[in-house]
Amino acid sequence: MRQLTFSRRHSGAAGRRGAFSIVEMLVALSITATLLTATMVALDSSYKSYKITTEGASTNVISRMVMHRMITMIRTGENFGPYPIDPLDVDQNPVRSNSIEFETFRDEATNRWRIVSLERRAATEAAQGPFELWYVQVDFTDGVESAREQRPLITGVQDLWFTLEYDVGPRLARATVDFTVRPNDFQEASFHNDLETPTIRLVSSVSPRRLEAED
Repeated sequence: MRQLTFSRRHSGAAGRRGAFSIVEMLVALSITATLLTATMVALDSSYKSYKITTEGASTNVISRMVMHRMITMIRTGENFGPYPIDPLDVDQNPVRSNSIEFETFRDEATNRWRIVSLERRAATEAAQGPFELWYVQVDFTDGVESAREQRPLITGVQDLWFTLEYDVGPRLARATVDFTVRPNDFQEASFHNDLETPTIRLVSSVSPRRLEAED
């Protein structure tokens, strides 16, 4: 009888030792939570780095396309502005401006012409950056505005300057476009300040085609 009682007590103690205690469960949960947190942080950093790379590459392509379009329009334009009152005055020439305008079409028979402006404007949304590059097209008939079209070419512009060098006339000898753009889709990822947002700076110079033909 004593042996049977001892056997039952012994088997009951062994069964109790095989279960987890509350403290052990809490320790296991803490370790699991720490591992999951570390994994999520690593995945989040990888995603942000990937987004920076892809958005930077996309903005680089778009910025180059916009620059190419601006250079092409300036190259084929005529009668540029703003222009200096005295092109021989080194304080006025070259002109440094955040906009440029030029004539792209003129029909003397119908007295119609078209003026195109490229302008740096304040951004409509603060999250996109301080500035935007706008395209403005105005048609004139007999000296009266007959049509107007305007739209942004690119957002997220950090800075934009046109440096215009004039010869006597004044006629434009060379235009230099210098603009810096920041990819503006990063706000969607709610990035923290530990990742620097890259910027892209493009600089290009061009002379009007008519000037080259005259030379």
